[in-house]
Amino acid sequence: MNLTLHLTDNCNMDCSYCIREKCPKDMTEDVLIAACDLAFSRGQRAGLCFFGGEPLLKKDLIYKALDYCEEKSRKTGIRFDCKMTTNGSLLDEEFLKRAVRAKMGIGLSFDGKAQDICRIFAGGKPTSSVVEEKAKLLLSYMPEASALATIAPQAVPYYAESVKYLHELGFKHLSFVIAYGRKVSWTDEDLDALRGQLEKACGYIRELFIKGDKVFIGPIYSKISECIRDKNPAERCHLGVRQMPVTPKGDLYPCTSFIGDEDYLLGNVFEGLNEAKVIEIAKRSSTPETCTGCDLVKRCTNSCGCANRMNTGDENKVSPLQCTYERMLIEASDKLGEELYQIDPEKFAKEFG
Repeated sequence: MNLTLHLTDNCNMDCSYCIREKCPKDMTEDVLIAACDLAFSRGQRAGLCFFGGEPLLKKDLIYKALDYCEEKSRKTGIRFDCKMTTNGSLLDEEFLKRAVRAKMGIGLSFDGKAQDICRIFAGGKPTSSVVEEKAKLLLSYMPEASALATIAPQAVPYYAESVKYLHELGFKHLSFVIAYGRKVSWTDEDLDALRGQLEKACGYIRELFIKGDKVFIGPIYSKISECIRDKNPAERCHLGVRQMPVTPKGDLYPCTSFIGDEDYLLGNVFEGLNEAKVIEIAKRSSTPETCTGCDLVKRCTNSCGCANRMNTGDENKVSPLQCTYERMLIEASDKLGEELYQIDPEKFAKEFG
């Protein structure tokens, strides 16, 4: 079972697009251990994602979880996997050595050249120089670590430049998503600029492909791969199935944007899951009626209830922003995919097939 542990609702950064409310709510050790036990209670694999707020504010809990779960894995024979999403500012060698021993996957939230535009420390100081040094430290221990960039409207002019910067910094796995939610406001001009930046980013990817520099840049690579494998991205997401968040007090919800909504409360780590409710909510992950006639319906993330709720307040309603973005992303990815295939069909099939 996969659980995302919200170790704290506090954070040492004040990112302009973040929709999480910062407050001094921390997970207790009792909740932590109960969550670990729950993860081991179903199936032959237990997965934990350390999340926040900023999870490294609670390093003590991460260490306790790792020690407890590794011992439980030895005793039960159940595989234990873990990962973490962090702003990186509190990374240090001691933690990274422990993370390496645990084979932890780490995703670094780092907006590249736009870092100081949207991601500042609480109090207003810039973060880019600190996070760049921490990124270098992270990569020295974990060369396969991922960079996770969020593109807000004001950061759009730096999109393509950030792709190049983060890759040249050493990241081989990059993920770029646009900022959604009540704290951002996209205009038609922003979206036109984003389309141009996508084209520039695709040009850089083309250069890397020709050079034989293998790198994963999402979601562009995902769109190409899903197309040639005829895979529907909607198959990846079902509410409460793939990854279930655990709040600091131990409540369980189907996805992050549903936290606090009692209608979606699935149980807690002490009393367990409401199985009937889990099944009922998981079945809701379907294509919205407004999308059924679209020619791109099988290539779009329209059925992500979490994203839909965050954008429109309704898990079954896709926002115009998401629709526009998905269309331009598919268009840019298809064009790039065709170009890469023409350059080297064999390499293309190996890289994306």
